[in-house]
Parts: sequence; C-alpha cells; structure tokens
Amino acid sequence: MTKTVNHWIGGKTVEGASGTHGPVTNPATGEVTTKVAFASADEVDAAVAAAKEAYLTWGQSSLAQRTSILFKFRALLDANRDAIAELITAEHGKVHSDALGEVARGLEIVDLACGINVQLKGELSTQVASRVDVSSIRQPLGVVAGITPFNFPAMVPMWMFPIAIACGNTFVLKPSEKDPSASIKIAELLSEAGLPDGVFNVVHGDKVAVDRLLEHPDVKAVSFVGSTPIARYIHTTASANGKRVQALGGAKNHMLVLPDADLDAAADAAVSAAYGSAGERCMAISAVVAVGSIGDELVEKIRERAEKIKIGPGDDPTSEMGPLITKVHRDKVASYVEGAAAEGCEVVLDGTGHTVDGFENGHWIGISLLDKVPTSSKAYQDEIFGPVLTVLRTETYEEALDLINASPFGNGTAIFTRDGGAARRFQMEVEAGMVGINVPIPVPVGYHSFGGWKDSLFGDHHIYGNDGTHFYTRGKVVTTRWPDPADAPAGVDLGFPRNH
Repeated sequence: MTKTVNHWIGGKTVEGASGTHGPVTNPATGEVTTKVAFASADEVDAAVAAAKEAYLTWGQSSLAQRTSILFKFRALLDANRDAIAELITAEHGKVHSDALGEVARGLEIVDLACGINVQLKGELSTQVASRVDVSSIRQPLGVVAGITPFNFPAMVPMWMFPIAIACGNTFVLKPSEKDPSASIKIAELLSEAGLPDGVFNVVHGDKVAVDRLLEHPDVKAVSFVGSTPIARYIHTTASANGKRVQALGGAKNHMLVLPDADLDAAADAAVSAAYGSAGERCMAISAVVAVGSIGDELVEKIRERAEKIKIGPGDDPTSEMGPLITKVHRDKVASYVEGAAAEGCEVVLDGTGHTVDGFENGHWIGISLLDKVPTSSKAYQDEIFGPVLTVLRTETYEEALDLINASPFGNGTAIFTRDGGAARRFQMEVEAGMVGINVPIPVPVGYHSFGGWKDSLFGDHHIYGNDGTHFYTRGKVVTTRWPDPADAPAGVDLGFPRNH
C-alpha cells in the first residue's frame, strides 16, 4: 500500500481535490512508495487566501512573538533530525549522514531567524533639520512563495521560510513533487511550535501550481532554486506579474589546482565535492582544472580514491553514496559518460554499468571520471547533476582563469594552492558568487548570503543572510517634526524643502 502526501493549508492537512497525483519512488528499490496530490489553480488560490488572511495578524505581531515561536520550532527540528533525515533518504536516496547534514545546515538559518530583531532594528537620524528626525524601517511584504528543488527537500525551504516569516510575512511552499514528505513534517513541527494557522502553507504539484503562484496577484515575492532554464522562466514570468524575484539557477563549479598545491588534499576534496550526494548538488565540483604538469598525478590520486567509494542504499550505514533520484535522470547522466569518448574525452572510470546486489531495480550509477575533457564536449558544457567529474588541463593560471570565466555559470568555484598571492588574485578575478580557497564547497554560513553570478542567479538578491532579510522586507523612511509650541506659524512656502 502506498501512502498519500496531501497539501497543508491553513494549519491542517487538506486532501487533494484535483484528483491528480504523482508517484514518489524509493530510488534504492525503484518502487513507488507514495503518491503526492497535485494542486489545481483553485487549491493554490486556497493556500494563498489562507496566507493572506493570516498576514493580517502575523504581519502586525511583535518580534518577540515571532522569535519565540521560531525558538520552539528550532528545538522541535533539532529533536526530529533523524525522522526528517529518514524521510529524505527514503525519497531522495542520499545516505543518512548526508541527510542529517542537510538538516543541520537548515538549522543554521533557523538560528539566524531567531535573531531577526537585530536585522530589523532600523536606523534613526536626529536633528537633520530644526526639530526634524528621520528614521528608516523595514516592513514585511505580505504573502511570499518558495519553489524548491528535489536535491535538498529540507534545507532549501529552510533557506527561505524562516527568514520570511520572522520578518512578518506569510509563506506558501511548493516543494519538489519527487520528495515531498519532508515539507509536510516541517509544517507539522511549525504548527506544534505554535505558528498560527495559515502563516506556513504547502501545496504540491507541477507546472500548474507553479504558474498560478507566479501570476497570483496576492503573492508579492517568489524565491526559487533549480535549473537555469527554469530559473530564467521563473524570473521572467514572476517579474512580468509585478513580483520581487530571486531565482537561483544551475552551476558548473570549477576547482582550480595549481602546481604548488597539496595534491593529496586536492584529490580528497575533489572526490568529496564531486561525488557527495551522487553529485546532485548545485555546489558540487564538476570540473577540475589542473595547471601545468600535475594533471597525470592528480587524476591518478582521484581515481584511487573514487574507486573505493561504497555505493548502496541510503539507509545502509556503510553506504557512502546512494542512487540518483529517478531512472530518467539516471539514464540522462549515463548518456554523458557513454558519449564522452566520441567527443574527445579520456574515460578513466565508467560507472554506467554499476548495480547493487539485492537492489537491481534501483536508480544506480557508479563513479565516473573523465580526463583531458575538451570545452566543446557536452560533458563539460552541461550541468550533469550526477557523479561525473571532468578534468581539464591548462598550462598557466591565466589560461585556467579565462576558461573558468568563459563559463555561462558562476555559482561557486575553488582554488587549491599554497600561494597566498595567487589565492588572493583568484578571489578577486574569478567571476563567481562564492569562492573557496582550499575549500571545495564554499557554501556560506547562515549569516552570509548564498548566491551565484551570471546564469546561476536571476534577480538582485542572494538568499538568506542580509540579502534574505532585505528580500523579504521593503524599506520605509519616516520624516518627523514636532514643533515647539513657542514657534511662530511657518507660513506658506512653495519652494522645494531644504534642510536647515
């Protein structure tokens, strides 16, 4: 018997009325374990209406009330780490330790939201003119929406809604239909923490639900994380409907390795960053750029480490890497490896034939490593989003930098070197939003913002951190004069106001 995941609207579970459902598969077995209700436009409207009604009081609630609830939510989230991680593993496939790490990074943003009063304290300038004061304050937008991807079903929503609701907004989440259960568990924990009904809502579905959120007149802002083509569509469509938008797109993250680098450390980092979560991370390293004569030695060190990775079901404690999310995605990833040699790549490791005993119907693919990859190949140009690492060779730092900056993506990048001058030069010259120096996955801590450049971000704001607070609020400036009773009447003056 399969379970059914329904919507969460107005503080309770709401069965899907459209009659349309999608399958949710256990990637390790290939079996459909769950069906998820797909929302119609009317059901999206109901969620937005619940959020709009809740905003009338939540938007006027005190910071103390909001943060008190978020502190309770944080405690419940911490206590339910394993339960949420188990849901992620069952529907996404990532190993349990990786799922726990996802929840932990989401908790960082909840921590930030618990201290939102510091971010919202505003500014005051006194006596800017005779008995005139000016203050700047930030106020919530109203109903805001989040559209999130399959690869981080708990963490990415928590990049959005804790900041949004701490700022006084109400929230409608449209999570990925491929692994929806974590979002409902989070909704239940928020309700248990005392969040008023309607402040946080979840609608599941496909393009019908997404498009309705993008065009709904009561949705004031949309946050999105996903592929570049969809991010561009989200930004264009939502902006055309007068909404504030932050749309984070795809990536092709490069790791530059200079000749002076510790090659053992670089190889460890490349394997960890390329194959963790089966490569289904927007911050995965997918292209290593080896400078000078180190290429052969570095590739051999990567190969030695990659061959030892234990692949298996995510709920097996001995597994280091799990399956891919769907069979369709698994086959697409495999196609890049299968066509690599014809495009001039040297196939060092081919994981396309990998299977796991007892789980033959799972969405398995092994570790793949491609060397001497031409920039013209599809394996280099496309975001593969799987456990395929490409290695490119250059003679100089300048050539490597030009190669990286020529990429249409600019999400994250890294450099491995012992040379502080080279590292500083790289951080200033590279065209990417997040840079690691001897750090392969430079995902910022919660109080710094996450976001890329070029085709990796559409919109003006990065996500969480100070950018998140600014995205979910709008500024207002108040100019005040309290005249002294002894003042003579000022009289009529049609001139432009001047401070004096």
